[in-house]
Amino acid sequence: MKTLLKEIVKPIYYYIKNKNLREFYKLYDRYGKFGRYVEVKDVKFLSYSFDVPDVMSFIWQFKEIFVEEIYKFNSDSDSPIIYDCGANIGMSCLYFKKLYPNSKIKAFEADPKLVKTLRKNLAKNRILEGIEIIDKAVWIDYNGVEFSVEGADAGSIYGSRNKIKVASIRLKDFLETEERIDMLKIDIEGAEYEVLKDCKNSLNKVKNLFVEYHSWNKTDQKLSEILKIFEENGFRYYIENLTKRKTPFVNKGELGDMDLQLNIFGIRR
Repeated sequence: MKTLLKEIVKPIYYYIKNKNLREFYKLYDRYGKFGRYVEVKDVKFLSYSFDVPDVMSFIWQFKEIFVEEIYKFNSDSDSPIIYDCGANIGMSCLYFKKLYPNSKIKAFEADPKLVKTLRKNLAKNRILEGIEIIDKAVWIDYNGVEFSVEGADAGSIYGSRNKIKVASIRLKDFLETEERIDMLKIDIEGAEYEVLKDCKNSLNKVKNLFVEYHSWNKTDQKLSEILKIFEENGFRYYIENLTKRKTPFVNKGELGDMDLQLNIFGIRR
């Protein structure tokens, strides 16, 4: 009975103690009925205000970044070097700046619409200092890349709709200019394998590596090769499955764009 009571009380206690969780429920209560791709100006949360192109994806971004704190990391420096590949509308940049106010961030975002929102959100919340916004796709060369503009959080080189060509940078070249990189976050909607493969000999200065892995239907799965790159560079990895699919032998994930999505955390001990 005691064990049962503990299990009942635990989430209530967590709710009371965690102000960010309470904020998430407020956001969900206010905007959860809106559905996807509803643009909302001046969404207020904590002590900030963001313009958001898709309020539902924003709510879940807030939960992942501020409640679950998936990007939290320790640093010996009070001004860590952070590469935010896939900066979207600025939620991750905001979190990193709250965590380390003196951090130096390179924020890469390929979607032209999201770049405008990113700049506006960071400027109006006065968190632009120490952040360099690079409005190009993270890629393996400088030749540009075909990119499917989604307008929220899922623009990808593998999309088939609303394709445009965007300018690109070679991430490997950027990494090799740094003496250290305290956090390398790669959330680039399907381009992660090609980029990691190109950078595999340039990750020795990276202390913490986050990769969101996307397995797109009708393409080969590259998870084993990505994990091999982690291993060869001395990272131990922790994997979180974002794809909740019951009875996977029956529900094979063939109906959506992706059949698997993972968060992979690369940790040096």
